[in-house]
Formats: sequence, C-alpha cells, structure tokens
Amino acid sequence: MVKTDMTLVIALKWYFGPNEEAVVISADSRATMGPVSYEVRKIYPIVLREDDEEIPLAVAGGAGDASIVKQSFRITERMLVEIAKEEWGSRTPSFEEFEEAVRAAETRLIRRFSQLRDQGIEIDFQMILTSVDSHGKASIYLFDPRGLAEPMHDNPGFAVIGKGFFTGGNLLLRLLGYSPAESIGMDLGLLSAFIIDAVSEIDTSVGPFVGESWLMRVDKAEGKVVLGPLKDEALREFKDKVRKRKELIRKLWRLCEVVEKEEEVDKMIEEALKKQRK
Repeated sequence: MVKTDMTLVIALKWYFGPNEEAVVISADSRATMGPVSYEVRKIYPIVLREDDEEIPLAVAGGAGDASIVKQSFRITERMLVEIAKEEWGSRTPSFEEFEEAVRAAETRLIRRFSQLRDQGIEIDFQMILTSVDSHGKASIYLFDPRGLAEPMHDNPGFAVIGKGFFTGGNLLLRLLGYSPAESIGMDLGLLSAFIIDAVSEIDTSVGPFVGESWLMRVDKAEGKVVLGPLKDEALREFKDKVRKRKELIRKLWRLCEVVEKEEEVDKMIEEALKKQRK
C-alpha cells in the first residue's frame, strides 16, 4: 500500500485587502511504501479545458492512501468540470457556487467510501480543496476520512494535513504569527517552503520542499482568475532564503542569550524596522 500521509500539505489564505484574497497550497513530495520512500505528486490543479483555454476551478491537495487520494481527486475533478459546463457557464465558480459544489463532492465521496468499507477497505484519507472566485473571495475546505468537509477559510484561514501537521506544521504557523489578517506584506510561498523544510529536518517521513506549490488569485490586469505553479527561479530563491532565515532565527536566539534582556533585543529589532519603513 502506497502511503502519502507521511507528508505535509499546507493551504494558506493570502489577504491583500477587501476583495483581494488568494490561496497558496504547498506540499513536500515524499510518499512511503513499506520501508521505501519516494517522490510523488500531492497537489492537483483542477481546470476546465475549452477552446484551447484553461479555466481554473479549484486546487486539491491530499494525504493518506495514494489510491484513495487519487480516486478522490478524480471524483472531485469530474464533478467540478461537469457542474462548470452545465451550471456555471464554463467559468470559475463564485464563492457560493463553490460551497454548493463542495456539498455535492461530500455526497459522492461518502458514497464511494461506503462502497470501499463494505469491501473491508479502511479509509485513510484527507483532502484540502481550495478556490478563489472572480471577486477575490477565497475558499478553503478540509475533507476528513468520512468524506465530510469543513470550511477553513474564515477560521483559522488555513488548513494543514498529513503527518507533518503533528510534527510541527501547525506549531510553526502559529509561532511565526501567520493569520489571514497578518498576511499582507508576507510572502506565503516562502512561509510554506520554510515550514515544510523545517519539519522535514525533524521528521524523515516528510520530504524537503521541492517546489510543489500553486497560487490561485485574481489577475486584475487581465480581469480573471489565474492559477499557476511556483516557477523554477522562485524555487531557487526560496531555497536560499529558507536557509538564511533559519540561520537568522538561530542567531536571534543566541543574541537573546548574550544580551540577557529580551526587551533590549526587541528594541533593536523595532529600530531596524523603523529604518526600513522610512
């Protein structure tokens, strides 16, 4: 059995202002089969292809039994493409339309999982399903092993699945101060890369960040929703920045030990920030 739960998948809402939300979804690339680990794709963009055009519908990320995860991706993709053609006028769904589609996905997944359980198959599955509508409203849903989905876009504004969640993914998000309201001015692609890379250092079942990252947002210039992967040049830049930021955190800790008064270190940082804002 191929397992992808030995992994870390993160979806973050990126807030730029009113009606300006985006979603970043990132993952490591490691899966296990017995004692063997290998690379596997864990993020699945869902688009409608019509007249040489790709219309973004959603992005999914999965963890658990690889076969069940892939089946769930395909079930969800077929359903969204079908609804897009029949009900959405071959366009990206609105926030409300996507919410209704998620409920339809629940029904189909629950039915499929029930069939598998009747055959004695244990369901090992989690899935994140995200989208952004043309008005810049982001959606993030977390599917559990029953096939039920919980909205995560408003509270807490992110979703994390896989074993890496328990070995630091959620903790690092909290420690680094992520929240949708605080995401203005933050590079969430870099934040995701940092978390995945840091968790991989303490959990060998989580692979280092290798660029499995997708961004869904509204392109104001083109007036439409766009979806795309992290580019190679951005990946190289992220890897270098992640290394430097980990070293900065270590130096900050050592500085606090030397100065002894954290208030003095805080004052130094605030003064440096004020200079940058001028």
